[in-house]
Amino acid sequence: MAARILLARHGQTAWSLSGKHTGRTDIPLLDEGRAGAKLLGERLHRAPYNGLADVEVRTSPLARAAETCEIAGFGKRAERWDTLMEWDYGAYEGMTPAEIQAVRPGWFIWRDGVPGGETLAEVTARADEVVAWARSADRDVLVFAHGHILRSIGARWLGLPLDFAARIRLNPTSLSVLGWAYGEPAIESWNETGHLEG
Repeated sequence: MAARILLARHGQTAWSLSGKHTGRTDIPLLDEGRAGAKLLGERLHRAPYNGLADVEVRTSPLARAAETCEIAGFGKRAERWDTLMEWDYGAYEGMTPAEIQAVRPGWFIWRDGVPGGETLAEVTARADEVVAWARSADRDVLVFAHGHILRSIGARWLGLPLDFAARIRLNPTSLSVLGWAYGEPAIESWNETGHLEG
């Protein structure tokens, strides 16, 4: 059983900055996102992480996550894994929540899903695959991925339904750690961005 799973969200992109749903569109990092990825890497190479010499690393193959992984100093150790790709938003790709609400009042992604994209069940299954892989590892694991899939992994790590992910927001270039408390899955830290300050 893995001691921990460390979750790194990719750096800032033009679409994440504007709030657009960015699923499978391969948007590059902004300069701000590259700078944040460097700071994240510096944090992971200082105490208490000390470069995570024994960690197993996987990344979404999408450029914004893979580049964050590379800049942070883990690219040579990382395996690209399609399971870590962001939610396929289908017809809502590239739209902001306000734009979606204008055509579908009351819409809530964690309850209603998206037309023409992945279903809630499909996202849950992918998150469960990541959790199963992490729990079967004999060491810590580190993943570089995207906001909604990482929030989904957080919910499923805790054994909660996917809609719990609505309650655990993630900022670009944040670091979260999922571990154990009293033998039960637990959030050790969530949405940490101190490395981006000052």
